[in-house]
Amino acid sequence: MINIGEFNTLEILRDTEPGMFLGDEEGNEVLLPNRYVEDVFKVGDDVEVFIYLDNNERMVAVTDEPYITKGEFAVLRCNAVNDFGAFLDWGMVKELFCPFKEQAFPMKKGGWYLVHCYLDEKSERLVATSKTNRFLSNEQLTVSEFEEVDLIVSHPSDFGMNVIVNNKHTGLIFKDNIFQELSIGDHIKGIVKKIRPGNKLDITLGQIGYRNIEPNAKKILEVLEDNSGFLPLHDKSSPEAIKETLEMSKKNFKKAIGTLYKQKQITIENEGIRLV
Repeated sequence: MINIGEFNTLEILRDTEPGMFLGDEEGNEVLLPNRYVEDVFKVGDDVEVFIYLDNNERMVAVTDEPYITKGEFAVLRCNAVNDFGAFLDWGMVKELFCPFKEQAFPMKKGGWYLVHCYLDEKSERLVATSKTNRFLSNEQLTVSEFEEVDLIVSHPSDFGMNVIVNNKHTGLIFKDNIFQELSIGDHIKGIVKKIRPGNKLDITLGQIGYRNIEPNAKKILEVLEDNSGFLPLHDKSSPEAIKETLEMSKKNFKKAIGTLYKQKQITIENEGIRLV
């Protein structure tokens, strides 16, 4: 099958006047116009091409690399607006269309917008939408706490910065976890700091190494986070106080805070321990 909106590896079947015809194993064919034919191409070769519909609504193969492909998110510039919608620069000859109904806010020429690219099933055309949340869901999470994830900065909120997690979920970086300048569309790495009720993802940008941490240390971090980053417990605290707060022995507590201190995730003060 030749897939629109994706890169396909196809065989060069024949060389014709308008260009080279490419095909897959199922007998489907598509034209690679002369402007994209390189001198080294010859019949029998396999080539990787991007497939979309040209200005005449015909399926065509190109060797250009678009800024966005089907199923992806990217920040694109609006080149023009007419009575039907906006036309976005995605690095191809034919611009990417974003209908008015797919615009979260009216697009303007020269503006930059975070969009999702998808295939319209009726027209078989690739279109863009800035209503990105409908292509994201936290109903069935594919991530776990303390896992490193890929992020795309989405939009600010009163609490911090919303992000797209692994191209699948929505997450939030709270203001007190932002220590660098973030712009909409930035691609960055992050950590799932916590999964809150309703599968809400609390994201942090620090490389905190939670995946290799022992369970007791992990529990102490969670309790610290739930208590504004401070606990009035230390190695001189009574076993009863530690057990009441953390449900662990004093021996395990001392071992866990030693691990956290070495990893520079907490500081040990006279009054207790504090999250870095």
